[in-house]
Amino acid sequence: MSPEPLVELVRDGMVEGVHHGSAVVLAPDGSTLFAAGDVDTAMYPRSTAKPLQATAMARLGLRLSPAGFAIAAASHSGEPAHLDAVREVLDGRSPELLGNPADFPFDPVERDRWIAAGQAPTRPAHNCSGKHAAMLATCALNGWSTEGYLDPAHPLQRAIAAAFEDLTGRGIPRVAVDGCGAPLFATTLRGLATAVSKIATAAPGTPDHLVADGIRQHPELVGGSRRDVTAVMRAVPGLIAKDGFEAVQIAALPDGTAIAFKIADGGDRARYPVLAALLELCEAAVPPGPENLRFILSVGSSV
Repeated sequence: MSPEPLVELVRDGMVEGVHHGSAVVLAPDGSTLFAAGDVDTAMYPRSTAKPLQATAMARLGLRLSPAGFAIAAASHSGEPAHLDAVREVLDGRSPELLGNPADFPFDPVERDRWIAAGQAPTRPAHNCSGKHAAMLATCALNGWSTEGYLDPAHPLQRAIAAAFEDLTGRGIPRVAVDGCGAPLFATTLRGLATAVSKIATAAPGTPDHLVADGIRQHPELVGGSRRDVTAVMRAVPGLIAKDGFEAVQIAALPDGTAIAFKIADGGDRARYPVLAALLELCEAAVPPGPENLRFILSVGSSV
């Protein structure tokens, strides 16, 4: 199967553009409530993998505050609270040990403030620094060298890969390098939905639940004050959601109903209309997206 038309851009009643994509919604028992496009072919999850990576580290014994697990699962905006949470996870370790590149904050308002103040890019300001700080902490906890911690052959990354396969229920067909330098494990949209459902329904007291609890308590750290991923978690009680570059999105309700989708052209403007429509299918009301962007498939039944 190929990606299907999911979102239309409309101007004065005329369709001006169309975004194709693939999407799946799973019921708590794993059955398919909705599917469009190709949900069973390998794709790169980009930053939607972060809750899975954080869960793997919790299973390796990492214990952080809820804010710490939220920032470990985050693509943060670089706001002051985000940088404070990264410092908490670093726990006195030098920021220069972080393997991600130095960057300005992801949030455009914060970025403009930094540039206007003459501040240089830093490693903690990079949107992936929370994950990397957690990786350093997990290495220290398990007695592993932090040298080469981003190498897929490093014990940390091998353990994360094993947990990734357990959560998705699928093998890893390809390993790439993400934009932050960390290994990027390919999976399917169905695998991603399966994984986020498991995290969302993890029993209290389990490592997986520590990640779910952190995300739920601190949605502002997972994204940022001007990010839709934070807004939607605030609007839907108990929701776990994570966005990723190239317009990938996952979300799960407390009962385990789970969503995963990708916009084929990577156009992020189409991501929120799909998320809003699929959450509506799950009977979770969220604010609609821009009026000129509309989800165009029927979500009344699986296809």
